[in-house]
Amino acid sequence: MRKLINVSLLSVSLFLVSCGGGDKNAEKHIVFSYNEGNSITSLDPAAASSFENNQGVNQLFNGLVQMNDNLIVEPAIAKKFGVSNDGLVYTFNLRTDVLFHDDKCFKEGKGRKVVAEDFVFSFNRLYDAKVSRALSDVAIVDNSAGKGFLAVDDSTLKIFLKRPFGAFLNILTMKYFSVIPHEAIELYKEDFRKNPVGTGAFAFKLWEEGTKLIMHKNPNYFETDEQGNRLPYVDGVSISFIKQRQSAIIELLNEKLDMISGADALDDALSKTGELNEEYTKKFNLQRGPFLKTDYVGILLDEKIDFVKNSPVRLKAVRQAMNYAFDREKMIKFLRKNIGKPATAGFIPMGLKSFNNDIVKGYSYNPDKVRDLLKEAGYPNGEGMPSITLYTTEHYRKLLEYMQSQFAENHIKIEISIEPNAVLSDKVNKSQFLMFKKSWVADYADEENFLSKFYSKNFAPNGYNYFHYSNPKFDKLFEEALNEKNDSLRRSLYQQMDQIAMDDAPMIPMFYDEVIRIVNKRVSGLGINPMNLLNLKTVKKAEKLEKESH
Repeated sequence: MRKLINVSLLSVSLFLVSCGGGDKNAEKHIVFSYNEGNSITSLDPAAASSFENNQGVNQLFNGLVQMNDNLIVEPAIAKKFGVSNDGLVYTFNLRTDVLFHDDKCFKEGKGRKVVAEDFVFSFNRLYDAKVSRALSDVAIVDNSAGKGFLAVDDSTLKIFLKRPFGAFLNILTMKYFSVIPHEAIELYKEDFRKNPVGTGAFAFKLWEEGTKLIMHKNPNYFETDEQGNRLPYVDGVSISFIKQRQSAIIELLNEKLDMISGADALDDALSKTGELNEEYTKKFNLQRGPFLKTDYVGILLDEKIDFVKNSPVRLKAVRQAMNYAFDREKMIKFLRKNIGKPATAGFIPMGLKSFNNDIVKGYSYNPDKVRDLLKEAGYPNGEGMPSITLYTTEHYRKLLEYMQSQFAENHIKIEISIEPNAVLSDKVNKSQFLMFKKSWVADYADEENFLSKFYSKNFAPNGYNYFHYSNPKFDKLFEEALNEKNDSLRRSLYQQMDQIAMDDAPMIPMFYDEVIRIVNKRVSGLGINPMNLLNLKTVKKAEKLEKESH
């Protein structure tokens, strides 16, 4: 515990010193502090492929557009934008008051104005496989002569697409598409990952990898609130990387942290029903809401592979029987403290507009249907049906042991194999595991991101169709939806595709996850959104909690 306290004191000292602290007013600096259980590996937007990297990058950088907490695309550095009638050309008119953070990469250390050519530089860099994780996201851009990303003048940018794509603006909200200055890349080269220079509400100050990340308020930030006050409100952000959940909870209780998040991190603070334990309610609020994340068991269907063509899961009736063979409601209630919702509709999670459990019908616990489907498949009461191995990581052992037990009650035998996360990912990607536990978190807030996993042209390892699922009717609707500009019509196509995938059952949806956080009551203005992206520019923090009136 002494080491942990020393780290907290060190971080405060570092913040004050780098603020020019040590003077009598240093204690007035208001810092928002939170914990990430997993480490950030890069602060380069081109590498913002993990949840943790995204959170850091989001404070430091801006793009053309941004997503609000209602998943609506809004202007950011682009003050307005439009699309041509054929859906192939997007035009962005840029603000002229956006400055890069002050940094030694600029003349006299002063950040310069952002121009359209900066976006051309930033976006073209996404084609470099050495630094970028966004190669698939820029594949839609038409890079033929004179097209691609084009700076018409300093404040006008055009982007040309190969084909219409209704979700393209959502793609541009991803942190990959942040603007960066070429001067910083020229100076820092590969070390840009730990020397980020952006335009965001906070500017980088210090990063002790695996220990602490500190950012300071950007005094030149371009966004204001409704009253015209310049954002952000707090003077800085401090991120710690405490892996032990009990230690993080102690830091929260001691008000060294303002927030911790995630079902696992909060386990000790929650009752069996998912409410805050009484000792937390005086100082803390519980935030929760939909998360664009579906946890599932995947099934490999490619009968060109020997262990698939001889497996009972090649039969749709067996896969459907598995979907009916366990109680998702009890799983959420007793094993997840009511965090998340049972995945009894489609693969598309709650939080997206096309989610509708009256239109898309999934699976609920039904032993009678299990019995009928096993008989249809030629395995009455499971007779003659071989055991199937389900691969997972230690993290999900209890959930899958519960499924294993319920499957056994319904005459379906599975074995569980616990693998390191890296091994599981590699083997699933190479189509070497028949059944596997995975989850899918939205990269951007559009249903296409979830349904693309079932498109036959996205077979792993080149795409994320780990099931090697192929259905011509699904593919036709998927391609139709890509070209559909009307939101309501596209939503109907998404629902039709979701139902097809559910009926064919290349996966067993388990639950739709939730964003869940404990936040100090001194903090206000911290929104919550289904992308689980922290937007700290509007956060306020009182110096002390006002006493409750009696």
